[in-house]
Amino acid sequence: MKLKHFFHALSAGIIILVLGTSVSCQLKIPSNYKGRPFGDSHYHEGAQTIPGKLQCEYYDLGGEGIAFHDSDTINSGSGGLNPADGTYLNEFRINEAVDISYTKFRDPAVDNNPYNLVEPLKDQLYIGWTSPEEWTKYTVHVTKPGIYQLGIMYTSNQGGKISFDVNDKDATGPISIPTTYVAGDTVAWRQWHHWNYIDNIAQIELKKGLQTITIHTLENGQMNYDFIDFKSLQFSH
Repeated sequence: MKLKHFFHALSAGIIILVLGTSVSCQLKIPSNYKGRPFGDSHYHEGAQTIPGKLQCEYYDLGGEGIAFHDSDTINSGSGGLNPADGTYLNEFRINEAVDISYTKFRDPAVDNNPYNLVEPLKDQLYIGWTSPEEWTKYTVHVTKPGIYQLGIMYTSNQGGKISFDVNDKDATGPISIPTTYVAGDTVAWRQWHHWNYIDNIAQIELKKGLQTITIHTLENGQMNYDFIDFKSLQFSH
């Protein structure tokens, strides 16, 4: 079946929390969901594929309250920190409230600084300026059912908590994200640019097919999200 036809034959999904107490529930994508996979002049792939990396900046199209919730109406990155100059990176999703920037390798150092625990890619788009109660939603295509380990590439000025929904149902509960603050870095604004990767923040079981995944910022915020990596631990049949 071609990918576009899946929207007329959405699969049910089963999520099991593996970390701590296990929770199991039968889920379906809400039939009234109005969002759709992101696409623009550079990205034409449709729903992001699992297993693989879910790029956080490619949240669904649909707007406030459908594909995302943001605490204000201003994109603090595109057109703000990164002035509108006609370039793709500086103007990425400039008219949407989700705050987006990209990694900069410069001198003096920004995202290429010596305090990174893990070096990011150059010119990598990411979601930033996060606040509690904000969220972004993604239509994903799970090609193989089974248990997946979730990793995250991120920065966190003061630690925080996030969670994941699948088809609008909580799948993980709160997940603690450790701070990447480094007291030795005396450049205050660079505390938001110390990158790290954690390869196992949660484990979930997914069924095959199209479904939605929502990333919630629960506590503290002040985190940047580059990608979530869904690695298969065990395929089911």
